[in-house]
Amino acid sequence: MYMKQPIRLYFIDLIRAYAICMMLQGHFTDSLLGYDFRDSNNIFYSIWLYNRGITAPVFFTVSGFIFTYLLIKDKAHLGWDNIRVRKGIKRGLMLLGIGYALRMNIGGLLIGEIYDGFYMIDVLQCIGLSLLLIITVYMLTLKAKSWIMPSILLFFTLFLFAFEPIYSQQSFDFLPKAIANYFTKRNGSVFTIFPWFGYAAFGAFLGYVFNYFKEHKHIYTYAISTAFIGGIAFLFGSSPLFWKLYEVTNFDIFKLIHDNNYLFARLGNVLLIFGIFMLLQNVITSRKFREIGQNTLSIYVIHFMLLYGSFTGIGLYKFFNHQLAPIIVVPGAMAFVMVTVFLSFKYNLYKPDLDAKLAIVKQEVQVRSIDALHITVDLAIRLKNKIVALFGWKKY
Repeated sequence: MYMKQPIRLYFIDLIRAYAICMMLQGHFTDSLLGYDFRDSNNIFYSIWLYNRGITAPVFFTVSGFIFTYLLIKDKAHLGWDNIRVRKGIKRGLMLLGIGYALRMNIGGLLIGEIYDGFYMIDVLQCIGLSLLLIITVYMLTLKAKSWIMPSILLFFTLFLFAFEPIYSQQSFDFLPKAIANYFTKRNGSVFTIFPWFGYAAFGAFLGYVFNYFKEHKHIYTYAISTAFIGGIAFLFGSSPLFWKLYEVTNFDIFKLIHDNNYLFARLGNVLLIFGIFMLLQNVITSRKFREIGQNTLSIYVIHFMLLYGSFTGIGLYKFFNHQLAPIIVVPGAMAFVMVTVFLSFKYNLYKPDLDAKLAIVKQEVQVRSIDALHITVDLAIRLKNKIVALFGWKKY
């Protein structure tokens, strides 16, 4: 009997591999390139700068896509019975924890001080919180019609992007700084949940739609066409549209969006990237390249430690902060990507053994803790009995 083969989302791994490599070279170059070489009139620097701006939107969108695709894939188990809900909550909290841990300084902890940099929000916290928000939408719309969840996700994207010129000007100083940092960059946060959740929500919307049509035999034909048409429309048509809306309605919000239309334009870039890699997923067949896309978290953590000196404060940034010339930065960035990926592969090669050993240690600690608890309780009972006997107290 003929059975339909499950759809393979190879293009997702390719996109993630592209995004993480772009992030590695982008962080390396931006951190170490000297100020004298940052000339927006230089064609090479301008191209690099523009392409660097694509990385984060792609990362957030693809994260929302694959998580939601897998979340709603299981139709037999809904709500808390869906294993992806529990895994997603665990993943989201883990990303939040790792995001904070990477900004922790051991030297400061030793003197009992937590530096302000610890509370700055970066990409991991925002992605982790985005996953938790997507799960929230999923849980709240379980009993609703099937179109409600993707509609809410798309609404979040449009709302957050459209009103970014307004809420981005707010200081949120009425909130504790640790919480306010999720909403404003004034205290040094690199990313904020608004508007970046908009990209994750858009990715979740795409993942939902892709899952809905996954059985269609021409799904990739339509998906690639839609991605290219939508990408071009957002990239070249959104600004004229908002200006036209401003002329017709005279609403200032449309002019504000038009004057700094980076969010919708980047959405166009994201769709074009999706279209390109869907088109190339049967061309780029390198298993290693796909493995890069499957190990983005370990690559991110390792790069943060090497470049910014997580925990120790000793990294490349400390020694070469905005001091290097392009002749050093360009080959250095390529070497940095290769070294980081290599270390990630090595880590994941030994990770099963490490996990097994940690599991043994964890089990041993649990056993010892239980033994210690029993001993402590026994000693407490004996001590109580001695005190009772010493003072001649009687039990009634």
